[in-house]
Amino acid sequence: MTEVVGRDDLLLVTLDTLRFDVAAELAAAGRIPNLARHLPGGVWEKRHAPGSFTYASHQAIFAGFLPTPAAPGPHPRLFAARFPGSETTAARTFVFDTPDLVSGLADAGYRTVCIGGVGFFNKLGPLGSVLPGMFQESHWDPEFGVASPTSFEAQVDLAEKIVAGLPYDQRLFLFVNVPSLHQPNWFHLPGATRDAGDSRETHAAALEYVDRHIGRLFAAASSRRRCFAIACSDHGTAYGDDGFTGHRLGHDVVWTVPYAHFFLEAAA
Repeated sequence: MTEVVGRDDLLLVTLDTLRFDVAAELAAAGRIPNLARHLPGGVWEKRHAPGSFTYASHQAIFAGFLPTPAAPGPHPRLFAARFPGSETTAARTFVFDTPDLVSGLADAGYRTVCIGGVGFFNKLGPLGSVLPGMFQESHWDPEFGVASPTSFEAQVDLAEKIVAGLPYDQRLFLFVNVPSLHQPNWFHLPGATRDAGDSRETHAAALEYVDRHIGRLFAAASSRRRCFAIACSDHGTAYGDDGFTGHRLGHDVVWTVPYAHFFLEAAA
């Protein structure tokens, strides 16, 4: 990352609330081709989330603590704040001297842009302003929110406009929080009803919806130069697993998340 930062554009996509098991099954079944073609070996890496709900997890991610590989470590990190005694800061780690990665990248010359999704990015109150407030530019609209069946399409539309409006020599760190997997997601499965509510199956249908549109986001992010992309979940969620529903709890389906990073080569 010491070579990537300053040379390439950066894209971080958090597929908010996406479960690892659902993501892995859909990739194996060929149901998310646009994502799967970029996954190393066509599979998601199994990792542990740094938090059990959006706010906690993103505070950690923006401090450089991406989801941790689900195997004994230590695991060198891509990004880290400079502090003595860190066992996961390696020679290739991009080290920043600011409180968070976002401002660290701004110091490195990046335009930092947030396109929010779930309520912790809605800027409608002090709490919903903390995470987007880290960025030089942040956007949220009800059209991007969890209740919108076309939320991700609207986010991608905006991302395309943002990238197109940047000077060519301006490096970009684009962050997109995708809300489509979060409840409510029943409307992504044909035939599902509000009364029946969300399920593992509607969660999967929401990921298929995201996959249908994510190619446009990847194309926009790499339209000016090569882009280093990270796609991951911030936490999972339970649909009756062992009697649990939702997240902000300590079940394995909440703590286990899909992760991938890869380069998006510049358009010819």
